[in-house]
Amino acid sequence: MNEKLEAGIKRLVDEFQSNGKPCASKQSVYQRRAGYIASSYLGGDSPKLESEFTDILNGVQVKIYKPSSGVCLPIIIYFHGGCFISGGIETHQPQLRQLARLSNSIVVCIKYRLAPEYKYPAAHDDVYQAVIGIKQHGNKYGGNPQKISFIGDSAGGHLALATTLRLRRFSSWLPRNLILIYPMLDPKGRSQSYKKFGTDYIITAKTLLSGFELYSNVDSEVIEHELDLLKCDFGGLPSTTIITAEFDPLCDEGKRLYQLMQSHGVDVCLDHYLGVIHGFFQLAAISDSAKLCINEVAKKVNRAT
Repeated sequence: MNEKLEAGIKRLVDEFQSNGKPCASKQSVYQRRAGYIASSYLGGDSPKLESEFTDILNGVQVKIYKPSSGVCLPIIIYFHGGCFISGGIETHQPQLRQLARLSNSIVVCIKYRLAPEYKYPAAHDDVYQAVIGIKQHGNKYGGNPQKISFIGDSAGGHLALATTLRLRRFSSWLPRNLILIYPMLDPKGRSQSYKKFGTDYIITAKTLLSGFELYSNVDSEVIEHELDLLKCDFGGLPSTTIITAEFDPLCDEGKRLYQLMQSHGVDVCLDHYLGVIHGFFQLAAISDSAKLCINEVAKKVNRAT
C-alpha cells in the first residue's frame, strides 16, 4: 500500500499502521498538544539567527525571527497549524528559522488562542488583530511593511486565507503573496481524498474534522461565513501558491481551491508533492520533499518582494 511513499515518511506510516492506526481524535487535547511538541524534532535543522524575541501587538503575542541586522527586510507572517487546538511557536521553530534564513526575511509567528478553551472566532480575531499590528509596527523590527507575505500550514493555511479575505473586506491593503500549505478548508470533509486517505496516513480524517468541531460554534451561518472557505469569492486576492500532498485527506480541497481561484481571476499556482503526507512540511529531518518545499517557499517570498 505504501510503496509510493518517500522512504523516511514510509517508516513513520508503517509504524503508525503496525500500531493499529491510533487516531489522535481519541486522545485528550492535552495529549494531542504534548504529542505535537514531542514531534518537533522531525523538523530538521534549526539555524541560529541574528535575534529572536517576543512582542505583544493589539493584545496578541507574536514571536519575531530576524535573520540579520539588515533593515527594510521582507516580512513573513506565519500562521501555524495544529487543527485549531494545538501547535504554536515551539512546534514550528525549525521551519520558522529556516524560512527566515533562506529568504532573508523577518518571520513573525502569531500565537493565537486555541480550542476548545476558545471557540470561533477567537483564532480568526487574534490573527487578524496581530496582522494589523505587524503592518503598523513591522518597521521597528527592521522589516518593510510594504513587503508582507502570508504563509500558513493546515489550520494556519485556513487562517492565512481567512485573514486575507477579512483584509479585502475591511482594510486598504493585502499581502504581496499568499502561500497555503495543505490548508484546512472544508469543515465537513466532503472531498474524495478524505475518504481515500482518511485512515492510513497518521493525520486522519477524524483528527482533522475533530479540530473543526472543537473550534466551531453550532451556528450554521457562522460556518458558512468564515469556516467553509470553499464557498467564498476569491476575486481580488493576491498571487497565491497552494501546496498539496499526495497522501493527504486535504489534497482534493487544495486542488478545488486552486480551480476556484483560477475561475475568480487570481494569479494562483498549485505545487503538488508526491510520496508525502499531511504535515510533511515539518518533516525535513526525514523528508527530501520537505527540504525542497521549504526552499521553494523561500524563493517564492523573494520573488514576490
